[in-house]
Amino acid sequence: MVPKFMMANGALVRVLIHTGVTKYLSFKAVDGSYVFNKGKIHKVPSTDMEALKSPLMGLFEKRRAGKFFLYVQDYKENDPSTHKGLDLTKMTSKQLISKYGLDDNTIDFIGHAVALHKDDSYLSEPAIEIVKRMKLYAESVARFQGGSPYIYPLYGLGELPQGFARLSAVYGGTYMLNKPECKVEFDDEGKVRGVTSEGETAKGKKVVCDPSYVPEKVKKVGKVFRAIAIMSHPIPNTAESHSVQIIIPQKQLGRRSDMYVFCCSYSHNVASKGKFIAFVSAQAESDNPEAELKPGIDLLGPVDELFFDTYDRYEPTNDPSSDNCFISTSYDATTHFESTVMDVLSLYTKITGKVHF
Repeated sequence: MVPKFMMANGALVRVLIHTGVTKYLSFKAVDGSYVFNKGKIHKVPSTDMEALKSPLMGLFEKRRAGKFFLYVQDYKENDPSTHKGLDLTKMTSKQLISKYGLDDNTIDFIGHAVALHKDDSYLSEPAIEIVKRMKLYAESVARFQGGSPYIYPLYGLGELPQGFARLSAVYGGTYMLNKPECKVEFDDEGKVRGVTSEGETAKGKKVVCDPSYVPEKVKKVGKVFRAIAIMSHPIPNTAESHSVQIIIPQKQLGRRSDMYVFCCSYSHNVASKGKFIAFVSAQAESDNPEAELKPGIDLLGPVDELFFDTYDRYEPTNDPSSDNCFISTSYDATTHFESTVMDVLSLYTKITGKVHF
């Protein structure tokens, strides 16, 4: 039920390989990565060669974009000869992009569908960030030679906690499944002492949890709307892709943040034969999910069943160094793991004092 793909060369995959949990998981490449532009869906170009073929741009714009992609491909942070005299830590993304004369349309798909920024605030941030993100996208596409930079586990994301449960058991960890109404317990000094369910308390010095377990230690930071569609066909205009992501940049719909379409099917063993599951997700900007998500739902074609779901997003307000309670941030509307995994890594550092990657 969490519609997120993994960047093939991204931080989450590196974490999974580092932990050794990958021996319990099977991944399959995602067929397509698309962007919505001027009312149509287009494949996202990720290299100078793909940029030259893309219908997203006119002839002269393709050449300019090709040069920009080449600069990014050749850029190495610790090799000043590849910087072409530019200091990307001091320039903003907007300044770097304007050096290459790219138009708003091109900036839109590069910033949102390649660099995966959620809104346009990145334009005023240091350019090094967009270059790193574009490099990650291109490296991920190259890693599996697929049609997209994404991978997804066979049988869905439920395999991740299951894989970690097995790995934890190998090292002597104990799992208690299906425990209702877990309550985090604190001592007189406000420090965590364990978790209670059905009258039993599992004692522990540290508790790691999501916001739903400690409502008094989190604050609401937004709301996500999503539509869940069950279909009997792939999304139209995606080259019959059985798994696909479509990003609809905020500008295309006059929104303040992007809208995301995720589709997966029986080819990843997450639906019965011949069935496809699509999600349309967005940070809520109104009180009407049906109307707000319509532009994404309209891309899906005929739908067998459609469900709407709304959830609040929370982030922690506590100080884990004083109460030993480590709380994650609710997951966002994006259809990839890049922001979520950063939250996990920062929790890891707070819990262990070790820095990773």
